[in-house]
Amino acid sequence: MITDLIEIDPHQPPPGVIERAAEALRRGKVVAAPTDALYTLLADPFNLHAVVQVFLAKGREPHRSLPLLVTDLLMAEDLAKQLPARFYVLARRFWPGPLTMIVPASARVPLKVTGNTGRLALRQPRAAVLNALLEKLAQPLISTSANISGQPTCRSGIQVFGMMDGRVDLILDGGLCAGTGSTTIDITEPEWRLIREGAVSAKDIWECLEAAEGLSG
Repeated sequence: MITDLIEIDPHQPPPGVIERAAEALRRGKVVAAPTDALYTLLADPFNLHAVVQVFLAKGREPHRSLPLLVTDLLMAEDLAKQLPARFYVLARRFWPGPLTMIVPASARVPLKVTGNTGRLALRQPRAAVLNALLEKLAQPLISTSANISGQPTCRSGIQVFGMMDGRVDLILDGGLCAGTGSTTIDITEPEWRLIREGAVSAKDIWECLEAAEGLSG
């Protein structure tokens, strides 16, 4: 596989480059792109070949799920079997932004994307490149850290190229990403659980939920 690298302005990505990346994703390719914090690998979750390519690119264990990016709450509702009230409270406060929520997956989501767990991690991004691709394709996208499993996540397009040349099809190089990664929480059980703390603190989440419970009470 030949890996192409295109330099872009991450805040104003050229429409022609977005179209090229979108076309690659339509054809089941894997694309690396910048977020607000780190680089991510993107692919079509409904294309089994693309899903397999993501696992191969990362050397990722097949029992691990692949997070998805969504454009809004309606797309999230379409992908989830059911969404608890706390999902809407947190989404209204922290989306778009660096909060990933694990929810029960609907039957529409391929089981392989969930790592055969039946659970799905969802996030609405802020990054201009990701939103442009989501809008162009009008569908969710796999979004998993741009690295080989066990290695640090890449913070620049050049780092992605150095680590993943020949493993991904296209890299959109928007320079250095210096932010903090996404916080991930599991809300599939009656009590929410912190999986990984990132830009949104556990304290912020607690305070948001407590405030909402106080208002509803």
